[in-house]
Amino acid sequence: MLNKLCRNAKKWIACLLLNSCACMAWGQETKGGAITIQSPDKNVSFRFHQLADSGKRTMFYSVNYKNKPVILQSVLDLQMDNDLSEKAMALKVDRHKNWCENLSITRVDSSMHDTTWVPVVGEKSQIRDRYNSVNITLVKDDNPIYVMQVQIRVYNEGVAFRYYFPENPKGTYYNITSENTEFHLPEGTQAWFANWAQAPYYKLPLKNWPGESERPLTLELPDGLYAALGEAQLVDYARTKFKLSVSKPSTIVTSMFGSAQLISPVGTPWRTIMVAEKPGDLIANNYLMLNLNEASKITGTSWIKPGKIIRVMAQTTADAKANIDFAVKHNLQYVLFDWKWYGPAFSFSSDATKVAIPYFDLPGIISYGKEKGIGVWLYVNQQALYAQSDSLFAVYHKWGIKGVKFGFVQQGSHRWTTWVEKTIQQAAAANMMVNIHDDWRPTGEQRTWPNLMSAEGIRGNEEMPDATHNTVLPFTRYLAGAADYTICYFDKRIKTTHAHQLALAAVYYSPLQTLYWYDKPSEVHNEPELEFWDKIPASWDDTRVIQGKPGEYIVTARRKGSTWFVGMITNNDARQVKFELDFLDQGKKYKATIFSDDPSVNTATHVSVKSRIVTNTNELKSSLLPSGGQALIIEDINNLNNK
Repeated sequence: MLNKLCRNAKKWIACLLLNSCACMAWGQETKGGAITIQSPDKNVSFRFHQLADSGKRTMFYSVNYKNKPVILQSVLDLQMDNDLSEKAMALKVDRHKNWCENLSITRVDSSMHDTTWVPVVGEKSQIRDRYNSVNITLVKDDNPIYVMQVQIRVYNEGVAFRYYFPENPKGTYYNITSENTEFHLPEGTQAWFANWAQAPYYKLPLKNWPGESERPLTLELPDGLYAALGEAQLVDYARTKFKLSVSKPSTIVTSMFGSAQLISPVGTPWRTIMVAEKPGDLIANNYLMLNLNEASKITGTSWIKPGKIIRVMAQTTADAKANIDFAVKHNLQYVLFDWKWYGPAFSFSSDATKVAIPYFDLPGIISYGKEKGIGVWLYVNQQALYAQSDSLFAVYHKWGIKGVKFGFVQQGSHRWTTWVEKTIQQAAAANMMVNIHDDWRPTGEQRTWPNLMSAEGIRGNEEMPDATHNTVLPFTRYLAGAADYTICYFDKRIKTTHAHQLALAAVYYSPLQTLYWYDKPSEVHNEPELEFWDKIPASWDDTRVIQGKPGEYIVTARRKGSTWFVGMITNNDARQVKFELDFLDQGKKYKATIFSDDPSVNTATHVSVKSRIVTNTNELKSSLLPSGGQALIIEDINNLNNK
């Protein structure tokens, strides 16, 4: 009887805490045990509550945007199989049951956050991090030594939430076997499905998917809204994809690659739900992923320099120097020596500190590049990284290498997630920039480790996708951050026009922007339109998505200083595009250099170069060929006259 009275007293105190603390949050209210928190602009709302069924309490949430449903009532759930303490075992706790059932709320803490930070490289020169938050602390009814928080942040751009385990000396070990967080979407929602990180995209209803979908997962809701489900701060956990619920219609469920063994204090990755009225706003707001990661841990970042890079499959020192000369001529900053320069890449017997190519004077090449202002990057496969990373980056730093491209890294499992993160940090300790290739995707950790310049995890020009695929990527893969699409120009296998390829350097963001991926200097014959690539930078002060829709077209404008670079691409269909130049400064005149597909131009690439004077009151009209594009450089005339 005494134990029962104590339990009831605890629940009564918890109820008082819930209703007194929750009302402190900006835009937050409680009703019937529910907690509702709104974004700073009041457009986005997140509702947390618990419901009892058959004697068990389950956690639920929902998300609305301007009173329109985005996520209907959905389950919050983790399953664990823990090695419990002797005390916990004496309580006869079932190690395999749903851990998130029958949790009691003991505390609710709310706060507001509004800061601005400056990225080392990025799509904007400043990023605002503004949200309202609630941390809900819960304990098990039958096992009070275990404590968990549901941490919630509501931004103007969407919501983020995660499960967090505070430090607990009586129960620090957590073996998470499954995370079954649900996303119940309105009926009629469609998703841009991709089965793996380098897969093609398909627009599918939430029925009969051919497997699991990668993240971010972009959604088109029936009421005209757009949303994107994502994963942020995946640094100590197993990768999570999305699958369809087998029992609930229009419901997506998280699907972990495998279990994760955690030690408190620790949080799961953030589950993010971006919301927008226009699909282009999802791109403009993709800094949400960065905001959910810790601030930079690198002191002194002057060695982290964005730039354009050409891939080199050099066989001789002369080949290498010819590519460096090409890089100088076309205002590239780096060259990459790719694949097998140190021997068979998949063999542990290959030593990534020794050159395996005859007649290849790497020290002399590095020195030649330094004289010309061109930095050298090296490709290293995972076998060598795994075996040599404790010393490899320090060796490369001594050589004068600027960065390392990781090849064929394992990804997905908890083990390989933590390995990749550790290796990025080891590179940072040696002032080494990083580009990760193959199926790995970033989750915003480039804020914490800004030496992570780019990553593949994209179906790029290695697979030569068509133009329609290219118009999907900005609204899907690029929500996760920079991507190394490996843009080509002269390769005969490209399935788009040349102006389309030219424009990709402005549409796609990567502070290490690969150009001329399959191209060679001998294939270039002073094509005048290469001025666009010669002048375009790789990091930006501002980015605007002017127009666009996934699978159809996109117009993106990016600014560095006072100069704007605009890229537009269409899908496999011809298209008429018109847009205002109201992003330009009022009262100023600009020179717009326009690079367009033009079959009448007597060059192999058929791209015309024209110019005109424009102001912010002008409207541009463009006729895009099937699979075509257009690129523009818009320069302040006063700055041109002062040069």
